[in-house]
Amino acid sequence: MVEGGNSGLRFIVQGLKIMATVDRFEDLEIWQEARRLFKIIYKITEETNLKNDYKLRNQIRSSSGSIMDNIAEGFERGGNVEFRQFLSIAKGSAGETRSQIYRIYDCNYISSDAKNTLIKDFEDLSRRIAGLTNYLNRKNFKGIKFK
Repeated sequence: MVEGGNSGLRFIVQGLKIMATVDRFEDLEIWQEARRLFKIIYKITEETNLKNDYKLRNQIRSSSGSIMDNIAEGFERGGNVEFRQFLSIAKGSAGETRSQIYRIYDCNYISSDAKNTLIKDFEDLSRRIAGLTNYLNRKNFKGIKFK
């Protein structure tokens, strides 16, 4: 769960009364996961023949990087409405990246197992982004910049 705090977002971990304030986007688990997945995509673009398919290589690098960038930008804006908007964009970029994963699979740049793992990981990330967005939709907290 996420609530507004004085200096960041306060998380309630699985209904427990343990609170942690998130003052930096780098502490958000969804941002950390987006970063981890970007690194995997980047490695694929460097270590497979995708490195020679410049347009597709650049597209998948861009869309996968956009996920973490939009989470960060939305968080830094300090407003609930803006954060939700950027989370929506990040979720869209996760969908775009999934589509490109199918393309790189269809072009024989990755194996079926790699495709399946990546698709699952990006679907999980999309669900987590949607969960945070839905939670924020139910809150009256406007954001830090309105304090």
